[in-house]
Amino acid sequence: MKYHWVIVVLFMLTNVASSGDPLRERYNEAEGNHTNLNPDHAMSDTEPIYAIAIHGGAGVISEDLPENIKNEYLESLSDALRAGEEILKDGGSSLDAVEASVRLMEDNPLFNAGKGAVYTSDGEHELDASIMDGSNLAIGAVAGVKTIKNPIVLARKVMEESNHVLFATEGAESFADGTDVERVDPSYFDTERRYQQLERAREQGAVYLDHSNESFTEGNRDFDEDKRGTVGAVALDQHGNLAAATSTGGMTNKQRGRIGDSPIVGAGTYADNNTAAISATGVGEEFIRHVVAYQITALMEYKGVTLDEAARHVIFNKLQPGDGGVIAVGKDGSISMPFSSTGMFRGSANSKGMFDVRIWK
Repeated sequence: MKYHWVIVVLFMLTNVASSGDPLRERYNEAEGNHTNLNPDHAMSDTEPIYAIAIHGGAGVISEDLPENIKNEYLESLSDALRAGEEILKDGGSSLDAVEASVRLMEDNPLFNAGKGAVYTSDGEHELDASIMDGSNLAIGAVAGVKTIKNPIVLARKVMEESNHVLFATEGAESFADGTDVERVDPSYFDTERRYQQLERAREQGAVYLDHSNESFTEGNRDFDEDKRGTVGAVALDQHGNLAAATSTGGMTNKQRGRIGDSPIVGAGTYADNNTAAISATGVGEEFIRHVVAYQITALMEYKGVTLDEAARHVIFNKLQPGDGGVIAVGKDGSISMPFSSTGMFRGSANSKGMFDVRIWK
């Protein structure tokens, strides 16, 4: 009789543990109401294992984008993804992989980072970047830099060659003086396209966030295009180490000195070998308020949910529709890239032969 009651109690506890989970209920509701980019790409236990995901910004991206422009973005994403994947395939570190991918996008004027950075209200460029090592929680970040060709390179220098985490504006430039990072005149970041964006923003008295609309003309046709705000990469290497990197030019016509989520640990960037690596893109202020990148890993650690469940829950239930998205790689090689905006420039690859770049769902 005593053993009978033990069995009954265990049965009741099991039912309680497996039902009524509000997180899973909200996740299932979000699953039915929102567009998800990619499902998890689960990896087997076979070694070696690696996985990488990149993004070039999320927002209102019209599916009427001209074919040649769409192809240009897809080719650029493929180049950045391949650069990181080749490092992982050769047994290199996740840190080297994410830095390489982000650096290529910083050099590409299609993206709002590095060469393609937007203008502030003062007609200048202020760049932010961060990189994080999931093996030891080391992080380096810079904010408001104006003469650093590749801010992600300086961010890594901060992580590896200083006793600090984040340097901003003149302090970051001063720190760079003692390193071998490549410097450029601020005019290097000037592009006609971004200047025209600034002029339109000034005329409208607007500050363009990452998810705002922008029009451009090809021939006699007008198209909507998002002011993409961020680039990023996350990766798992063959040694089981995770890393994340994010870089941005901010938002068009932003007030001088404004800093978004990209250089803020836990908001726009986070990596922990115990859970996942995250890079965010979207409305920076909202990602800071909700500590988005860390929230995803915390749900995994404390709630025991999968990477995809955690990422979707935060994007669809904590943020507002259109706020943006994340790319994420789990410690098991799973990949999740949910977003609540019209589209997100992104790509993913792994050691099982998956290689994919996309803009829309």
